Amino acid sequence: MTTKNISKSKLTLAFISIVITFFVWQQGLRDSLNRPSVSFDISQKEQEIAELSVQSIPVNLKKFFIINDPVDQINKSLSEVSFEELTERNKLIRIITSEPNYPIIYKNISKDFENKNFKFLIDEIEKKSNNNSYKPNSDRFDFFKSDRFLYHLLSRKFDFDDSSLITKTFSSKMFLKILAIRLIPLLTILIGSILALKILWTTISLKKFGWQEIKSLDLELIDMVLLIAGGFVVLGEVVSPLFSISFVELFSQNISSELSQSLKIFFGYFFMAIPPLGIVYYQIKSLNGEFTFKKDYLQFNFLPIKYAIIQGIKGWLTIVPFVLLISLIMNNLIDNQNGSNPLLEIVLNNNNFLSFFLLFITTTLLAPLFEEIIFRGILLPTLSRDFGVISGIIVSAFIFALAHLSLAEMPPLFVLGIGLAITRIASGSLFSSMIMHSLWNGLTFLNLFLLRT
Repeated sequence: MTTKNISKSKLTLAFISIVITFFVWQQGLRDSLNRPSVSFDISQKEQEIAELSVQSIPVNLKKFFIINDPVDQINKSLSEVSFEELTERNKLIRIITSEPNYPIIYKNISKDFENKNFKFLIDEIEKKSNNNSYKPNSDRFDFFKSDRFLYHLLSRKFDFDDSSLITKTFSSKMFLKILAIRLIPLLTILIGSILALKILWTTISLKKFGWQEIKSLDLELIDMVLLIAGGFVVLGEVVSPLFSISFVELFSQNISSELSQSLKIFFGYFFMAIPPLGIVYYQIKSLNGEFTFKKDYLQFNFLPIKYAIIQGIKGWLTIVPFVLLISLIMNNLIDNQNGSNPLLEIVLNNNNFLSFFLLFITTTLLAPLFEEIIFRGILLPTLSRDFGVISGIIVSAFIFALAHLSLAEMPPLFVLGIGLAITRIASGSLFSSMIMHSLWNGLTFLNLFLLRT
């Protein structure tokens, strides 16, 4: 590779971009510490599903699925969090499950609730606390039927029959959900561990790893700075949201908040991808004098399609145990980790079909396509060429993790980035790492989808 003269304007743009990126990423990482961890909500949702599935779990399997009473577990988890920090629904659940006595601290607390139905319910619970024989007509709680778990708790509290809502069919459906939630990760970990051991054994036996030829564009490191700092951060994360938010707000006034929120995420990601992809287009065109879609500049190597897909699936299965292991270690080392991706909470609590579909497209198609082009299509080959493959994998994975702006998620994302980079190089196909990335996001999305009650 020949060294090219770098213009002062290019150096100036790169310097300004790095400075802005430093402040944007520093602020983003600091803000992530103030975002709650979605793991708390995920754990609670799983316990709610377990409780709703109890009547359908075969007796000989109950000890495997219900280790402790789910309601007790939920109450214990909620009691470990400051009452003021809980959502109104969780405050209500904590009050309902605070047996046998209605704690003094909850007296006259209904005035602090904004939801008028919750206020009514707090008053009913207080009446029950003052007079244990108090038994209101169950029809008074009909407006809670949309929240089956809450309705189920009320049936226990006020001693009425909830079988018309928590039917055998519904309970069986919840059992299938808890079965999938528990077994899918276990199966992927088992298969992934076997694959990882097989790859390790093969590598040791052959005393080498089967790297495929990796071709990089004839770009300088300063081009990488302009792409990541200038395109991805400054134009993508700082400037483009101004357009995407304004664009959505033009026609989102008469639609639900859930759909409006999902549209902002969808178009936000779409607009964010335009500047860096535009820079990639310009860089390729400046190198080749033209840009032709038929030319595989980034080694997508779609064909043979079966091989590319299989390599992506193998890469995904192999990395799952390592990412989950790092997540487990982090959870044990650091209590109450904050900084979860806010998109996870949005998916978990979303009940609008179109909104859900937009989020699915964003996470499983747009994100893998865009991020793989930037991090494994451009950055990884350039770094590998200049500093060696191992350094290229590590540095590109670190930047990939850092770009997600979450301190708590950086270690597992770093491991995932390493896995994506290895798959890209081992398969010789950018399409394979895209498949792997899509499967990882898809598994997370599926798990959140199953957790909705």
